[in-house]
Amino acid sequence: MINQKLVALIAAGSLLSLGHTADHVIRDGLRWPSTELFALVIASVVLYGAIGVGLFLYVKGKVGPRFWTVFAFAGVLFGWAGHFSSFTEQPPSFILRAYNYSLAGRVAVGVLSALMLVMGAVGVYAAYLWGRAVEASK
Repeated sequence: MINQKLVALIAAGSLLSLGHTADHVIRDGLRWPSTELFALVIASVVLYGAIGVGLFLYVKGKVGPRFWTVFAFAGVLFGWAGHFSSFTEQPPSFILRAYNYSLAGRVAVGVLSALMLVMGAVGVYAAYLWGRAVEASK
């Protein structure tokens, strides 16, 4: 059974992820052809392809909340490693400096923070649905 709240959270996370991807393109000044832009394009195709295939399989009943629990928490770990861990090269302060502490920088950090919160919410809600499904099958 398709849970509309879960799908809405996934859609919100996808939109925030697109905003964060746009931030990387703008902030990093990526131009074609460049290795950095090529890597970002490949990573984006893989990410959004996985989300699309995951949603398709979810609608078809081939994957369920367990898939989204793992996917969302993997995203949280990736985002933490990329922007919030002590060994990252691009913490929120770096993003703010890249925009000279302007409103655009605050929006970029806000989008990143919202993305992390939504991915966490997807993971927690999907885990809740997964647990409910396990209990119902007993």
